[in-house]
This record gives sequence, C-alpha cells and structure tokens, in this order.
Amino acid sequence: MTTCTITERSGITWLAIHGRIDSMTSPEVQHHIDELILGGRRLIVIDMEEVNFVSSAGLRVFIMAHNQLQKVGGEIVLYKISEFVMLVFKISGFDQIFKIVSTEEELSVICSVCVEESEVLTTTKGGIIFKHREMVGSATGVLCVVGSQDKLASSDYTEDDVITISQSELHFGTGLATVGERYDEYKHLFGEALFIKGNIFFYPATRRPAVDFMFYSGENSGTACRFLHGFVFNGTYRYLAAFESEQDFITIDKLTQYIMSLPSNASLLGIVLLAESKGIYGMNLKQVPLSENKPVDGNDIFDSVHFPSWINFPVDPVDDNHIVVGVGMICRDRNSCSAEVLKLFSSESNVHMHGGIFEKGPISKRIDQFSGELDRVITELDITKVQHLLGKSRFSNGMLGIIELEG
Repeated sequence: MTTCTITERSGITWLAIHGRIDSMTSPEVQHHIDELILGGRRLIVIDMEEVNFVSSAGLRVFIMAHNQLQKVGGEIVLYKISEFVMLVFKISGFDQIFKIVSTEEELSVICSVCVEESEVLTTTKGGIIFKHREMVGSATGVLCVVGSQDKLASSDYTEDDVITISQSELHFGTGLATVGERYDEYKHLFGEALFIKGNIFFYPATRRPAVDFMFYSGENSGTACRFLHGFVFNGTYRYLAAFESEQDFITIDKLTQYIMSLPSNASLLGIVLLAESKGIYGMNLKQVPLSENKPVDGNDIFDSVHFPSWINFPVDPVDDNHIVVGVGMICRDRNSCSAEVLKLFSSESNVHMHGGIFEKGPISKRIDQFSGELDRVITELDITKVQHLLGKSRFSNGMLGIIELEG
C-alpha cells in the first residue's frame, strides 16, 4: 500500500510518500503532484525516506513533474532517498537531473536560492498576496478607439463600417474583428478578438467556432485586421505585478482595485494579464451583428427574446485551471475620460477585458519572467476561445503588465 501526505513547513510544500511507486501506484502520486502544481506550488520537496521501490513507471512521474515545473521556473527536490532506490536513479541517469539532498541543512541552501526575487514590493490583504515592481524608463502609451459599438445592439453594421488596421500597429488590444481580403469572404467571420504583441487571435461568431490566429514576426507581412469596433494601444510597462490567492481565488474586480491603488497620474491603464483560472465568467457573440442578420421584430440582440440565440453566456464558471491571457483597460477616473472612451465601459464596471482561454497548465510566478512566459503561452499552447471577461472571473495566481495610457 502506498500513501501520500502533504504538509507545509517553513513556507515549503512537502509531499511524503510511503511504499512503492510503480505502475499501480504512480497515478495517485501523479495526481497529488499535479494538484500541487495547479494549486500554485513551484517548489515541491518529495520526502522519499519511506519509499522502498521505484519502477520506471514511477520515474516517469518524476520526470513529467520536473518538465512541467522547469518551464515555469519551478523545481522538485528529492529528500532522503534510500540506497536501493538511489541505484535506480543512478542507472537511469536521473540523479543528474534532480536535486537530491539527505539533510535539512542541504535543503535550506537550495531553498534560499529558489526564493523569489527580493527587489519587488509585497503587500498582503484579505488573503491575497500582491507583488509589484516599477519599471525604469517606461513610455506612456496611446489609446486608439476603433469604430463604434453604437450599432452592436441593433445589429446594424455594414461593409461601410469596416475599419482596416495593419497587423504591425496592433501591439495590444481587443475588439470585434477578423482577418481576410474580401468582405463577402470574411463578413461572417467577425468575432471576439485579442491582440498581443502584434499576434492576432479571433473567435468567429459562427455555429461551430474555432479560434483562428495570425502570429506576428516583427516584420510587416501585409496582413491586416478588419474591425467593426474595438480599441488598441501601445506603450511600455509602468509596472509589472504578480498576485496569488491564499484562499480559493481572486476575481478581476479585486485585481482592478489593487491595480487602481498603484501610484499613477494616468486616468487610463492598459492591462496585460497572464493567469491560471479558477473559473471563467465570459461571453461571446454567436452571430455577427450585420444589418442582414438584424432581428426581424426590430428589437435589439440583448432583448430577452433574442439573447440566447445571440450571446454565449454560461451561468456558471467554466474552464477551471486553464491558462488565460487577457488584454484590456481600466478607467481610473471617469471624469477625465472622453465620451468616446467611456462608451467602452459599462456603468457598473471600470474594466473592459478580453481573454484568450489556453490549455491547462502552470505558469511562472516570477515577475522577471513575465514577457518570456507570455511569449511561451501564446506561441506554444493551444487556444480554445476568446471571450469578453466579466469582473467575477476567478484566478488562483498570475502576473500583470500595466501601461499608462493617453486617451
């Protein structure tokens, strides 16, 4: 019989395993390690003192966990391996891959190296740990509002409303957009869109949608994005931040409160979010709001009669443990924003954000790895949908890039 016990000692997560780790017991060990990683743990000490046998199936569990954590700046440390089990690790060459210690003194040295960078400012409030670093030489970004949302509710858009923007100008942004050359070809493919460092992701409002995307190489390839409405912005990060919930989750609304508390004279902030989901509340269009699709009764698409056929809006949170990349804006001072900008926000919220829902997995928690981690997720992981994120969407942990904007 094999048992697993999880404890926290001096801020370090320990997983003590008793018994054999073989093809029959390795799924349970794998489950516990996966739960710890998805729960935000990045340094895990495996107490092997009571492990008397490890097969190749057991070794596979350790290497899979090692590969997962290595991508996000984490690590597994093996503690007190018996002489017989150590021989298995040496024969397989795994003793050269893992950090293996036999005393707590050795462990303390390793853990002191693994501690997160100390130059960030840390605050804890209401069970939420926030860390942020102010970036030197940040450049204020410029916000560009594209088109108008005025025709959305009435489904009155036509070809004359389409606005074209080159991919090279889409540093960050969101919108109702698509890609294509001929209007008769792309007009039924408009949907929630997300622009991240020039990369385009859009989720067509069709019966069986799938996210399409165009990566950006840094050179102008002639690719253009077609908008019905949206906003884009540039600039460099004024702040990089990280957050982690000591409880179940933190919502976008709570994150917004934290971001608005950071020192800034800007009335608008551009936000780039990279986080692990604990349940998303999102919505997206099921049909393109063109005049040819306009409801025949003259009522708008948000009317209770038409809402179910026009809007995908799950009542319960979905996509737990998925990686989410979000781009949006926060309005810090409504009195300082133009009427055009204020239309981007509902009367109940100071944030407007779209999110791409990527596959399940962990992300790094280190602020200095934000840019590289963002690149890894958007270029290497599969994306399933793009949605407008509601303020009650939940996250366990994540990172933020914050850009001051001129409206």
